[in-house]
Amino acid sequence: MAQASIKVGIIGAGNNTRVRHIPGLQAIDGVEIVSVCNRSRESSQRVADQFHIPKVYEDWRELMAAGDTNAIVIGTWPYMHAELSCAALAAGKHVMCEARMAMNAAEAHTMLNKSRQHANLVAQIVPSPFTLRVDQTIKDLIAEGYLGELYSLVVRGVAPEFANPDAPIHWRQQKRLSGYNILNMGIWYEATMRWVGQATRVFAQTRVAVKQRRDPDTGAMIEVDVPDHVDITTELPGGGQGTYNFSAVSGLGPAPGAWLFGSKGTLHFDQPSNKLFGGKAGQKELQEIAIPPEKAGKWRVEEEFVNAMRGLEKITHTNFEDGVKYMEFTEAVHRSAESGRAVALPLVEFHA
Repeated sequence: MAQASIKVGIIGAGNNTRVRHIPGLQAIDGVEIVSVCNRSRESSQRVADQFHIPKVYEDWRELMAAGDTNAIVIGTWPYMHAELSCAALAAGKHVMCEARMAMNAAEAHTMLNKSRQHANLVAQIVPSPFTLRVDQTIKDLIAEGYLGELYSLVVRGVAPEFANPDAPIHWRQQKRLSGYNILNMGIWYEATMRWVGQATRVFAQTRVAVKQRRDPDTGAMIEVDVPDHVDITTELPGGGQGTYNFSAVSGLGPAPGAWLFGSKGTLHFDQPSNKLFGGKAGQKELQEIAIPPEKAGKWRVEEEFVNAMRGLEKITHTNFEDGVKYMEFTEAVHRSAESGRAVALPLVEFHA
């Protein structure tokens, strides 16, 4: 495979697929995008014309069955991720699936099990991009004892906006399309897993601020059943506590970012500036921490996918195993909010 050409089919050409995946793949030697299937023939054709993709399909099954591809990129909404990923693997094709991995933990485990049945094929979930630049530096500082004992992790994934009841409904606000995924919760949790590992216990409370929104296609009012505000408390593997706040209705709220508080030091990742700050006990304020060029991560999703198919590296951002972990967290948040009780991780029924 190292020298073979890679022929890619696109199913679901959403924004991230058009902005990142298609240009990224087309920039790699020996990679050709040969087909696309979007939600309609018209939208498929627009994408094909924009990116000079030769074939347009109206049915994703025909694209999947065609013998002119050996890799599939899935850019649909989460409700189709499990079905399409499993179909691609069953067809003997490598798969890159857009985040959020699936609707729920059961679907994510189905995807993982199917990938293990086809271990010769590459299976990748598009990774959380927020913290790529600083991840390695944060992990190294923790390992070197910069924080001392980790007391707490605080994450704010807040869009500082007021609720707008007149805005049309979005697919991310409907469980039938998005599953248990809430706002950017899974993306942030995936990032913090890189630093401190998987939470061991979750307690969550959620709120839907605007109960109904108008469907822009039909004009009908539709129930909003995905929360637009969630507060989560977790237990961390080493005994520390994690607190997560995600909101789309916190007008003039604080900027998104993450803080790690320890017995000897503090680290803060500021998302808007993409910078890392730190301070030690005895200092008066945080100072920016320089990220050495050799440690600065960056977006290389398409390159990693192609290299993995060519046997040059393994998928790290993100493999199905890590995707399952953040989907178990996502489901634990849902179960806790529904029941009013804490939920242990990993979810026991999947690890008996």
